[in-house]
Formats: sequence, structure tokens, C-alpha cells
Amino acid sequence: MKKYSLCFISFFFLFFFMLINFFMVIYFIMNNLIFFLEWEIISFNSMSIVMSILLDWMSLLFMMFVSLISSSVIFYSMSYMSSELNLSRFIYLVLMFVFSMMLLIISPNMISILLGWDGLGLVSYCLVIYYQNIKSYNAGMLTALSNRIGDVMILLLISWMMNYGSWNYIFYLNFMSNDFSMKIIGVLVIIAAMTKSAQIPFSSWLPAAMAAPTPVSALVHSSTLVTAGVYLLIRFNNLLIDMIFLKILLLVSGLTMLMAGICANYEFDLKKIIALSTLSQLGLMMSILSMGFNDLAFYHLLTHAMFKALLFMCAGVIIHMMNDNQDIRMMGGISVYIPMTSLCLNISNLALCGIPFLAGFYSKDMILEMVSMSNLNFLIFFLFYFSTGLTMFYTIRLLMYLMINEFNLLSIYNLYDEDYIMLKSMVILLFMSLVSGSVLSWMIFCFPYMIYLPFSMKMMVIYVTMWGLLSGYLISNMKIYSMNKFLYFYELSYFFVVMWFLPSLSTYGLNYFYLKMSQMLYKNVDLGWSEMYSGQGLFKIIKNNSLMYYIYQMNNFKIYLFSFILWMLLMVIFLVI
Repeated sequence: MKKYSLCFISFFFLFFFMLINFFMVIYFIMNNLIFFLEWEIISFNSMSIVMSILLDWMSLLFMMFVSLISSSVIFYSMSYMSSELNLSRFIYLVLMFVFSMMLLIISPNMISILLGWDGLGLVSYCLVIYYQNIKSYNAGMLTALSNRIGDVMILLLISWMMNYGSWNYIFYLNFMSNDFSMKIIGVLVIIAAMTKSAQIPFSSWLPAAMAAPTPVSALVHSSTLVTAGVYLLIRFNNLLIDMIFLKILLLVSGLTMLMAGICANYEFDLKKIIALSTLSQLGLMMSILSMGFNDLAFYHLLTHAMFKALLFMCAGVIIHMMNDNQDIRMMGGISVYIPMTSLCLNISNLALCGIPFLAGFYSKDMILEMVSMSNLNFLIFFLFYFSTGLTMFYTIRLLMYLMINEFNLLSIYNLYDEDYIMLKSMVILLFMSLVSGSVLSWMIFCFPYMIYLPFSMKMMVIYVTMWGLLSGYLISNMKIYSMNKFLYFYELSYFFVVMWFLPSLSTYGLNYFYLKMSQMLYKNVDLGWSEMYSGQGLFKIIKNNSLMYYIYQMNNFKIYLFSFILWMLLMVIFLVI
């Protein structure tokens, strides 16, 4: 019981913190308040070290969602990680992760943002390598090194902001947006956000981070690590709004959305499918943010956090039941055996698709209608709508494999739906996945978005949804003779399966040339010339000479005698002369 006491304390602390934030958000929105607090840590002569905190409706609302999800995750971990010997270590890591995120949320200052940002990167590394094996170590290194690029950008940003005399970026956003050095700050912020939120070309770490325990995945992929980049861009949005780099980000994030949607349809690992769906939604948030709708991106970020955390929790329960097997081809018909978990899974999946009146519908529908209303070219329009169709596609495929197809595992003995600790934590998020969309739409937008479109464009969302649904159903039922037709396009499909070769490019691609060069140097210099003229060459000369002397000594007596006579003759001649 002692090892669970920390779980209970953490759960209650975070849950009460969530309630406090909830009432503060309502108070702040009603009175239109922003608190900027400065705490002077040390003042020595003329030097002062100050900690700044920014409390407004946005930071409080985000903290409320982070603390709600993390409290549910910690409660869930009591059952999921019950066989873990070092459960308290795991909980401490999760708490450090959550507090790093909260530091990042409430910071108007680049230094404290770096502390939270780096804290997320470091603790995420510790959590990804939690199950200590080769796969986890590789995934952890890929995650940490990808995020280091973003850390470097923020360090450069901090040094560049020395030009302004303060690191409180919040003061400079509005009145210096035309300044050239602020443009450089904008570029650095965009690159940092792209690494943390896993946009192309930094996408490969996000599916690799699935090596972490499932409660961590639920936390990381919903409201903490991957949303840090989006949140940073929301904060810096006023500065970036007219920059050409934001247009480039729009294209890149649209491509990320497309890539993740295609890859999820080729994937068979349950957690990786959900991870790729997170990547797709991050692309959606980044692209709508690039168009200048920062409140809409924040809205989708919060609604997405709810159903994505629930989706991962359901996946965790299913993986547990399936004897730690993550392959969806081995599953099927689970709705008969674990109805409550299946209910949560279905609702969170449908919320992800944007089925009307669930959480995802309000934000996703509004995003797509704003895209239709905006003055954009056909490529961006296509990327948005096609990626939305792909979301429906891989969701229906997942549901077909999990719920409708026949059961494929060896034994159904493991399937039971009575883990009440996991279910209780999931029910909290289930409720939020149902209501958070409509509640947040009243809280965030002070006036309703009125989007007037022609009938065919208004119906566009329904068309792509129906296309995705039908395609997902047909692909799931595809038999082996149809699969053979796919083999004609083997190279192309392989390109889609491996995330457009991004994992290879960010691992082997980066170090192949250097490893090849070092191999050549090793072969030609270390094992070649330097050996020839140093240790090995000297050794060979001495060895050959000693062999000659050895033959000369050991051959037979007459050579020895002859050499003695020769030696004596030489001595006599020498003496006579």
C-alpha cells in the first residue's frame, strides 16, 4: 500500500489544482483579467534575478487541462504499472514532466521557458528509455537529439534578445513586429516549435517515442511535450503574422498532416497508429495557426488533448489484455469481451474523426470551414480536406480490426473488463471527450464564428468523412488476392510505410557519410600507412630478421662449425693485417 500512497497524493493534488484553475479561468474570462507577477529571487548591488509569471485565461485553461489529464494518468498508472517495482520513481518522473510543462505555460520570459522546454526534453528522454532495452535507447536518443535542435534555437533566441535588454518577450510582440531582428527571433521560434511539435523534417521521433510506457504516451501525446511547440507559436503569433516563414510552415505542416494520415493506414502497431494520428492533428493545429487563427488552434489543442489521452489509455488496457501484444492483426471482436473499454475507445475515436457533437467536431469543423472561407490555393485546400478524410480512413480501419473482425489471439482468457482503477480514470476523460468541445466554444470565443459558405462547400466536410468511412471499410475487408495488386506499387507503398524515409534520414541519413568517411580513414590510415610505418611494420621487419637468424642457428651443426671457422679466419686475417 505504501507504494500507492504517492499515486493517491499526486492524483488528489493535481485534481484539486485542476479545480482551482477551473474557477480562476471563469473569473479571469468574466473580468477580462491578466496577471503579470514578478518575483525577485535575489537582488545584489545593481543585479537582480527576477522570476516572471503570466496568468491569463489561456495559461490557466491550459494548466487546467494538463493537470486533469495528468491526474487521470497517475490514477491509471496505479493499476497499469502495478507490477513495477520502482513505481514511485515513475510517478516522480511524470510529476517532473508535468511541472516542466506548467513552467513553460506560465512563463512570459525566455529563460524560464528554456527551463521548462529543456525539462520536458530531459524527462521525456528518461521516460522513453524507461523499459531499458535497445529499442528504447534508440528511440530515447532520437527523441532527445531531435528536441536538442529546438533547445539550441531557443538558446540562440535568448542570446539574440540581449539586443533588447530584457528576456520578457511578451513586451516586444506588438510594437516591434516590423523590426528585422524580431524577424530573426520569429524564425528561431518557428524552427524550435517545429522540432517540439514534430513537423517535417523532425517527425521521426514522435512514433519512436512510443517505446515509453502507455500512461506516458497518453500524457506526452495529448497535452504536454508535443503541444509545447504549438503553444509557443500561439504566444508569439502577433509577431509572426505577416512573415513569409509562416507561409512555409503552412505548407510543411499540411504535408506533415498528409504524411501522418497515409502512414497510419499502413501501420499495424496499435500505439504507432495513435501516435501518427497525433502527428496528423499537430499538423492541423500548426497549419491553422500559420493562417493566423491562434484562438482556433488553441481550441483544437485542448479538445484534441482530451480524446487523445483517452485513446491511449484504452490502447493501454487492450495491450495489457492482449498479453502485451500491440499488433492489431492479432486483435478482433474485443467489444464482446471488454465492452466498457470498447465504448471509451469508440467514443474517443469518433471524437477524433469529428463526428457531430463530440469534442473534436466543434474545433475540426470550424477549422475546415475557416479554410474554405480563407483566400488559399488549391494545394492547401486539398491537404486539409484529404488529411481529414484520411483521419476517418485509419480510424474506421482500426475499429474494423479491433471490434468487428474475428478474434485472432491464441486465448481469450485474458480478456476481462473489471479493472476499475483504469476504468474510473478513463470515465473522467470520456465525459470530457463528450462535453469539452461545446463548453470550450462558449468559454474561448466571446462571439460565435459565423461562417457563410455555398452549400457544396459547406457539405465538403461530410463528403470527405463519407469517403474516408467507405475507404476504411473496404480496405479492412480486402482479401489476399487484392493485396497482390498492391505489390505492383511495392516501392511506392514502402515509401509511404516508412514515413517518407524520414526515420532513415534522421538516423542513418545524418551519420552515413561520416561513418563511411571514418571507415575509409580507419582502413587506409589506421590499418594502412600508419601501421606500415609504425608498430605493425616494425614488428614484421624484426620478425623476418629473427626468423632468418633462427634458421641460421637451428639448421645443423656444420653451418655452425663452418661459420665458426669463417669467423676464426676473419680474425686471423684481421690480426695479420
